[in-house]
Amino acid sequence: MRHKIKIFIIFGLTFLLSAGWLSAEDPEQKFQGFNLQGYDDSGEKAWNVNGDTADIVGSEIILSNVDANTFGDQKMNVTAKTGTVDQISGKMHLEDDVVVTSEDGKQLMTDSLDWNRMEDLVTTEDDVVITDERMMATGTGMKARPGLKTAEIRKDVTVMIETDPEKKEESQTITITSDGPMIINQAESVAMFEDNVVAVQEDQTLKADRMEIYFDKEMTGIKKMVCLGNVEIEKGENKSFAKKAVYDAVDQKLTLSGSPKLILLTEGGSLFAASGN
Repeated sequence: MRHKIKIFIIFGLTFLLSAGWLSAEDPEQKFQGFNLQGYDDSGEKAWNVNGDTADIVGSEIILSNVDANTFGDQKMNVTAKTGTVDQISGKMHLEDDVVVTSEDGKQLMTDSLDWNRMEDLVTTEDDVVITDERMMATGTGMKARPGLKTAEIRKDVTVMIETDPEKKEESQTITITSDGPMIINQAESVAMFEDNVVAVQEDQTLKADRMEIYFDKEMTGIKKMVCLGNVEIEKGENKSFAKKAVYDAVDQKLTLSGSPKLILLTEGGSLFAASGN
């Protein structure tokens, strides 16, 4: 659905921009105070963009101290020191201290951001930090579709998840790193990590080629972890190997499959090895 665009510039009084208002003889305009608003096909406000100053050059509007909002099902606020809006395509480029805050308190912070409202797509090639009440994710490069509640961090991923919000000890935090990408699908309550995945919690370390973490519907608690490919689990001196490992967090049960092998350190200090199919 394409949004109908209505543009307002505030400069003491409010002026309505129309196609003929900016002429070829006067291609550049500068204003103090700016407000750009978009409406959906039903006439409901879909988004707005505010700025302290606006330089209008051709079809581009260059803003300072950007403060933008989206409405409807996916409410979020976007701020940045500078931004450029293309009046024809509706695309926006933001730079310097870019912060995106969702209605439920999640935040994205980065140095630059491209926002295509028509395609529901947010992208950046810079380092990103994503936080919410129980998780912090960092990495380089990102694309997200807020309306579909999906996000992908492309490489050098680090995620810290608080597994039990009632207990604040360090042992309740699991740290996961991977070469990337990492994909979060909030609609399906799952996070997927690719390539050299390492998860650490207290004295336990889990390694795999791929890891899938399934959360409860509210994305507040881990239900299950599935590890695939070259799985290696270390707990103290004990090690386990398998092609696949599934951890049921509800029942606290770990299941290994695909040539599982256990290496245990016995009380006498000797090693005990066991293998299966």
